[in-house]
Amino acid sequence: MITKHMSMGEILDLDAKIADVLESYSLDCQNCSGAQGETLEEAAKGHGVDLNDLIEALNKVLKG
Repeated sequence: MITKHMSMGEILDLDAKIADVLESYSLDCQNCSGAQGETLEEAAKGHGVDLNDLIEALNKVLKG
């Protein structure tokens, strides 16, 4: 389960489809070296993305 405290690097390592979800929210984290240590909460806040919506979408990927 993905939480707001996880780093973007950790999240990207969970499933290859995660990158597609992030891109749909205009988060190009897989190509940003700074994102590896940034938490999901920090990334969402920094890009004006609704954190709860993003977490829900990412966890749907993991549930299949």
